[in-house]
Amino acid sequence: LLYLQEFESMEHFKQELEEYIHYYNHQRIKVKLKGMSPVDYRVHALKAA
Repeated sequence: LLYLQEFESMEHFKQELEEYIHYYNHQRIKVKLKGMSPVDYRVHALKAA
C-alpha cells in the first residue's frame, strides 16, 4: 500500500507506483471477475464476444 510508505524521492515514488499498478491489473485476483485478474478477465471477455 503506497500510503503507508515513505519515499526517498519522486523517482522512488514513481517506481513503486508503476509496480503497484502492474500488480493491481495483472496479479490481483478478484472474486467479482470469476477469480481472474482484471487483465485476464478482459482477455477472456474479448474472446467470448
